[in-house]
Amino acid sequence: MKKPKVIKLRKLKIKKSVSKRFKVTPTGKVMHRSQNIRHLSSNKSKNQLRRLRKKKSLFSTDAIKIKKLLGVG
Repeated sequence: MKKPKVIKLRKLKIKKSVSKRFKVTPTGKVMHRSQNIRHLSSNKSKNQLRRLRKKKSLFSTDAIKIKKLLGVG
């Protein structure tokens, strides 16, 4: 009797640029930093700067693509 062939699948490589920019929470949300906070902050209001400091979650359609690049699923 012949043994069944075992096909080895390639390991998925994680995109390092994506892993530096996005984090996946334990609940599965993909979080990212806000833009427009690096410089020229003197023109922005204090409320806007406070809002921009927080991390934001991605929409579900974008989160699916990012999770594939991160190798999460």
